Amino acid sequence: MSILAEKHKEDEQQLEQLKTITKEKLTQKSFKANFVDYVVEKAFFIFGLIAVFILCLLLYFLIREGSFALREVGLMEYLTTTRWYPSSPQGAGYGALPFIISSFMVTVGALLIAIPWGIFTAIFISEIAPKRVREILKPAVEILAIFPSVVLGFIALVVLSPIVASVFNLSNGLTALTASLILSVMALPTIISISEDSIKSIPKDYREAAYALGASRWETIKMVTVPAAKSGIVAGVMLGFGRAVGETMTVLMAAGNAIDMPLKEFFGIVVPNFLTSVRTLTANIAIEGSDVAWGSLHYSSLFVTAIILFIITFVVNLIADLLISRQRRKVGNE
Repeated sequence: MSILAEKHKEDEQQLEQLKTITKEKLTQKSFKANFVDYVVEKAFFIFGLIAVFILCLLLYFLIREGSFALREVGLMEYLTTTRWYPSSPQGAGYGALPFIISSFMVTVGALLIAIPWGIFTAIFISEIAPKRVREILKPAVEILAIFPSVVLGFIALVVLSPIVASVFNLSNGLTALTASLILSVMALPTIISISEDSIKSIPKDYREAAYALGASRWETIKMVTVPAAKSGIVAGVMLGFGRAVGETMTVLMAAGNAIDMPLKEFFGIVVPNFLTSVRTLTANIAIEGSDVAWGSLHYSSLFVTAIILFIITFVVNLIADLLISRQRRKVGNE
């Protein structure tokens, strides 16, 4: 009995030692894990602050450089007048309205092409395409996004513009329509990717419930899947708008860059004229930015147009982010 008691006592001692060693190791691992988590969390926080700081710094720079023109000319002249001759020694004009209208016109024209194309492609990839086809289409869409804008602009210059000139019997094919066509291709990857992710995030219960009620695949897509993913699809469209409105090189090479109001009367109604050359906000900054005298009123006026462009893209991207957050909360709650 004494031998068994001693053996039992030794086993208990070894067990206590093992518990102590295990507890120490777990404590060390927990400390290391918590320390790593703390460092990573603070690093991400610092990088986020740096990004916000850079954004504020850029905005401050734009406002500082454009403040001279805003004081001398006033914002309303840039937004409401149509005459742009900032370097004229007599009767200088600072009307940026043609550039604003041209930017919206070219971008909206691109979206009219890209939205149905992109949404139908996203539906096909996420809901209809076989796995093998999906594995080909998805990377192909992503590869389309990496094409340099100067390459697409060159394609518009040498391929699209002659076709547009021939079809509409124009002397010059560098028009708003040409720019819209090539911009629609550039906006496609953004619209397709975000729309496809939004559609895929819809719970399978939605589809199974629709099938259980006797709905066909097309009826399920039309009446259930797409309406449920509406916020994400709209966000993709908004981000595509931001991608298109901020494009410079492609529009510079494809739109013709004429300073004029791109409007015409059609049965007494003023409508956009897509068959005329236009100059957008981005193209105007790129064309005149390298030749302007630094510190002049013309120089400051270009920064005012940059502020207008910044506000447009900021508002559009903010709306898109809010819609994406709404879609994620909706899916998370369900």
